[in-house]
Amino acid sequence: MAETNTHLTVASSGAAGTSSGVDGSPYIRTIEWNMMNKTKFFPLSMLSSFSVRCCLFPLTVIKTQLQVQHKSDVYKGMVDCAMKIYRSEGVPGLYRGFWISSVQIVSGVFYISTYEGVRHVLTDLGAGHRVKALAGGGCASLVGQTIIVPFDVISQHAMVLGMSAHAGGKGDINPLGIKSWPGRSRLHISMDIGREIMRRDGLRGFYRGYMASLMAYVPNSAMWWAFYHLYQDELCRICPDWVSHLFIQCVAGSLGGFTTTILTNPLDIVRARLQVHRLDSMSLAFRELWREEKLNCFFKGLSARLVQSAAFSFSIILGYETIKRIAVDEQYKHQIRW
Repeated sequence: MAETNTHLTVASSGAAGTSSGVDGSPYIRTIEWNMMNKTKFFPLSMLSSFSVRCCLFPLTVIKTQLQVQHKSDVYKGMVDCAMKIYRSEGVPGLYRGFWISSVQIVSGVFYISTYEGVRHVLTDLGAGHRVKALAGGGCASLVGQTIIVPFDVISQHAMVLGMSAHAGGKGDINPLGIKSWPGRSRLHISMDIGREIMRRDGLRGFYRGYMASLMAYVPNSAMWWAFYHLYQDELCRICPDWVSHLFIQCVAGSLGGFTTTILTNPLDIVRARLQVHRLDSMSLAFRELWREEKLNCFFKGLSARLVQSAAFSFSIILGYETIKRIAVDEQYKHQIRW
């Protein structure tokens, strides 16, 4: 999810209504918003999201560095990128920008509320569950990106700071001129990045690449939930009744992430270039990318993003759906299928 990035940390799942279990008794395939204890759900959801981010954040760093490099001057691929970062900086190098990026956990609360609110409205209008997923995912991502883009800009500058020099490239990617000598704390570096952006561009600088983010993540979120429901329905149809419904949901989430990543990868690269290289427009970013990479621009960093998306989708759905089952009100627990 999320990213899945980011935008995939929250939402409701499953087809609407109830289905029959192995013994013929009805079970609930969708745990609706009004069925849950929110005092349990919100803190557990944020804890789950933070835990997944801790485990998988290095994939975000690797993906970003692959996307912003010129051609293959620095890294030859995902494994090469990970090894060079680890050799030069150790484990901390794989967590550049982590604490700033973790603010996305807070934006996830707004994502949840928006997604569920849109679904509730569309339910009253009689919309199908796939339409609700598509519209809800898009609207939720719009709200989430509006909150998180300023932190994303700072985080991405921190991720790539000095990466060329560390990897033996032709020069640092450091358009802000941030001092990052060994031993300097990540907090001080992040604060310097924020101050320098404010000094150069004012508040607008924190929303550099905002439209590109919306164009990358709003369709990604909308399509992810639409594909997720599509895959889930098909898997439920073809899998035997004894197969865990939670497992089906996790696999459907991974397949949804895999599909949307392939479709939206060029937009994500343009977004990263805009935010890190401080380009003036999406068209300029795309022209530079096309001049450097030609058709390869559609696949730049794709392997890292596919791994990241599939891993995030599976992990987030596993945590999220488990928490929904834990937080469901007692009166519904006997109808919940694991």
